[in-house]
Amino acid sequence: MKLTRFLALLLPALFCGVSANRAAADTFGSGANAFDIEFVTIGNPGNAADTTGVPIPPYPTGSVAKTYRIGKFEISEQMIDKANALGGLGITKDIRGSDKPATNVSWFEAIKFVNWLNTSTGSTPAYRVNGSGNFQLWQPSDAGYNPDNLYRNSLAKYFLPSVDEWYKAAYYDPTSGVYNNFPTGSNPVPDGIDFAGDPNFDAVFSDHYFNPQLNDIANVGVLSPYGTAGQGGNVWEWEETEFDLVNNSISSARGIRGGNWDSNFDSLSSSSRFNIFPAFGFDFIGLRVASIAIPEPSTLAILGMGFVGVLGLLLRRRSR
Repeated sequence: MKLTRFLALLLPALFCGVSANRAAADTFGSGANAFDIEFVTIGNPGNAADTTGVPIPPYPTGSVAKTYRIGKFEISEQMIDKANALGGLGITKDIRGSDKPATNVSWFEAIKFVNWLNTSTGSTPAYRVNGSGNFQLWQPSDAGYNPDNLYRNSLAKYFLPSVDEWYKAAYYDPTSGVYNNFPTGSNPVPDGIDFAGDPNFDAVFSDHYFNPQLNDIANVGVLSPYGTAGQGGNVWEWEETEFDLVNNSISSARGIRGGNWDSNFDSLSSSSRFNIFPAFGFDFIGLRVASIAIPEPSTLAILGMGFVGVLGLLLRRRSR
């Protein structure tokens, strides 16, 4: 077998061993204003789309061509506070507690936070904002221009999840290769909050009871099959994607998903998607951040050592 052909077969085999859903945290800020965002890896690139949920009329949803990462938790109030302190972002939000999800953040403010995550770590802003602070579409002359998505710069590391990225992380089961009805990895309705102070629940929503408050981002019940927390219940979350899926309008409504602490179970399901105009924030809408996939250093080291060893053996064989 020729060396080049062997390497073409070997490299995919080596990299297929990278963990599909291992969690890892990225650090932002510094000093007293440092904070971590924990990400889980969403693997299984090129998975089949779901044709049973929404958007409707039927639009196959949830297929993502590349491996990516998504925040394990919703963005908290303290994360916004620290980014505001360091970046002078001026993002407004509700004040309920440092570990509560940040709500009343408009879509325009959410992309301001995401852009700061990028620029503060040396990456390209995900979203084009002019000198007056107004959101704009990326243009063909811009580096990182993607004609299939005029909202997101392809060179950015962090971004809001698209309709497909959010849906896959919430509803797709990588083990069975099928989609669930709820982000708790189930088709039956999950258990919600049944009474004040209910300690046993699968997701934070009203289960035949008026639930008066949202929970901390890490106290939201059962994880999705990929390991995300709170994609069902607690607060609705912004999608990057325009409600009509085109991403060609600055001001048209954006999709929101997931339901909130006082909604019923229907809002958590894969058949529920609503829309809000990007200039508005509400006390029941928060956000979650996604990112490009980054192989773990330990994995790269192991793969590199294995590859170097195999390559050395092949070269010695060829020299003989």
